[in-house]
Amino acid sequence: MDTVDASELGRWPYCDLAHLGHIELLTPKPEESLRFFTEVMGLSVSGQEGDSVYLRGWDDYEFHTLKLTAAPKPGLGHLAFRVRSLEALRRRVRVLEALGLGEGWTEDLGHGPAYRFRTPDGHRMEVYWETRWYEPTEATRPALKNQASRFPARGANLRRLDHVNLLASDVKAMRLFLEEALGMKVTEQIVFTGGEEQGVWVTCNNKTYDLAVTKDHLGAKGRLHHLTYAVDSREEVLRAADICLEYGVPIETGPHKHAIQQTFFLYVYEPGGNRFEIACPGARLLLAPDWRSIVWNEEERKRGQAWGLQTIPTFHTYGTPPVEEA
Repeated sequence: MDTVDASELGRWPYCDLAHLGHIELLTPKPEESLRFFTEVMGLSVSGQEGDSVYLRGWDDYEFHTLKLTAAPKPGLGHLAFRVRSLEALRRRVRVLEALGLGEGWTEDLGHGPAYRFRTPDGHRMEVYWETRWYEPTEATRPALKNQASRFPARGANLRRLDHVNLLASDVKAMRLFLEEALGMKVTEQIVFTGGEEQGVWVTCNNKTYDLAVTKDHLGAKGRLHHLTYAVDSREEVLRAADICLEYGVPIETGPHKHAIQQTFFLYVYEPGGNRFEIACPGARLLLAPDWRSIVWNEEERKRGQAWGLQTIPTFHTYGTPPVEEA
């Protein structure tokens, strides 16, 4: 492929990436994790290969949005973004190669060729264009043809993959990488007194964010904070809390409302040890083409959530893999 000079990175167009496509989640308890995501959360299995099971929410259009893989430790296998065209894929690969962060091409059960790379903090990511659309069976065929599959009426009935939150030792380096190498747009930030960046929320479409990166206060690199699926209403988040209670799922915090991005949330732990969020993003969309990032300062962040109980300490320290194994 053609090379690109590093000085040209900032001129590559916003919106080469279309959306967050899927995440590979590692679990040391694959059977228990699978039961959690299917019976308790309501995801559906669309395929299986080797040590991995492929799952999706009932209105995810792609073959899978979650790849659940057996592994010795919990954490992130990789996360992937679908791009808007083949040319967009080529453009992003040229940039990543110029930065020296590429690991080469790979394919998977749910999509065609994907270019794999590492972030400056060590998280593994992919970008791809060719994808496999989900094809409903007779049992999952919806009544409305503009819906990906039938409403499952099972567990929390998660609708779609919403976002992923990564932990990073250097939030600023990650922000610059996401802006310059992937062409993502910053929508909100946390910047403390003295200019230290504590968190950033970025998007590649009209959602307010596809990816969040927050400070790893334990100094580790490449860890996962949580992944999130969306439901339609706040009431469904409350119902998910009842369902988790019935199944003995550990609830970490919530339901409450975030100040940043205004998401109504519930955080739980799946059996493998990864933090998982059930959320209602509300009707917030990023429509302004000249949106200016909202910056939250240290004093504002000390106030905690928009409303609800004070954030518990583990929310700021726990990630996967656990820090002693990171």
